[in-house]
Amino acid sequence: MNKRLIPNIVTLSNLVLGVVSLCFTLEGHYRESAVAILLAMVMDGMDGRLARRFKVSSDFGKELDSLSDLVSFGVAPALLTYASVMNQLGYWGLSLAIIFALCGAIRLARFNVLNIKTHFVGVPITFAGPLMAIFVLLANRLPLYFYPIATIFLSYLMVSKFKIPKY
Repeated sequence: MNKRLIPNIVTLSNLVLGVVSLCFTLEGHYRESAVAILLAMVMDGMDGRLARRFKVSSDFGKELDSLSDLVSFGVAPALLTYASVMNQLGYWGLSLAIIFALCGAIRLARFNVLNIKTHFVGVPITFAGPLMAIFVLLANRLPLYFYPIATIFLSYLMVSKFKIPKY
């Protein structure tokens, strides 16, 4: 197998897990949906490392990664949080879920344009999305009002200008 394909296959597995999460959410399997998002996080952590290790980093891979991240860490957690908890808030809950996904898209677009190597500008969507999934796993322990506050806060942090060091 061409080693150039390996990181992209791992990136696509991230995307597949994001779509699986969406399907689980639609079926009302919220725990499984959250776990799929967390597994997507693992795949996302591997793809860049593999690309650098094999010295096959590319603009194509970077764009594919961002598209996958938007599904797995933007849209999937937003829909999961809305369907499992924030649907009780009606259109307000839906609006907050949409805002989360939109802020994630803005965050990814800015990341791709800035191309900064030393730090992130704003909290990465790859942190915010899995954190929302963890919150859903804790739904029976957290009050309803926690979710809109967390959604607004994480949405803001993604589009903020805060410098977050890269490790």
